[in-house]
Amino acid sequence: MITKILSTTKHSQFLNITSLVMEALGESGLKSGTLNVFVSHTTAGITINENADPNVTRDMLNILDRMVPWDHPDYKHSEGNTAAHMKASLMGNSAQIIVEEGRLQLGIWQGIYFCEFDGPRERKIRVKVVGK
Repeated sequence: MITKILSTTKHSQFLNITSLVMEALGESGLKSGTLNVFVSHTTAGITINENADPNVTRDMLNILDRMVPWDHPDYKHSEGNTAAHMKASLMGNSAQIIVEEGRLQLGIWQGIYFCEFDGPRERKIRVKVVGK
């Protein structure tokens, strides 16, 4: 398993970590198999989506903010970050990508994103490879 550390700079943001995952893939030497990207934080997530137009991730953050506002009178969590936990659960904590000939088999417009919902913070992503 390979651990990569990244720092987020905003309260909520999507960081394109495709190059970081490709770096981990290179370190692993995997030529064919699968790669799993995992975040072990309860207020952050991982997703794969379009990386050509930055408005896609802006739109995603805006929609998530409307679906799960930061402040709501029904929230009971004492730390005050219920919205971050909910958004992380909606996005999920991992993504699995096929690897062939040492390359991620992402679509032409796809990128891997770390989703920060309670930053800024120092975060860890873990990459696990399975195969040869």
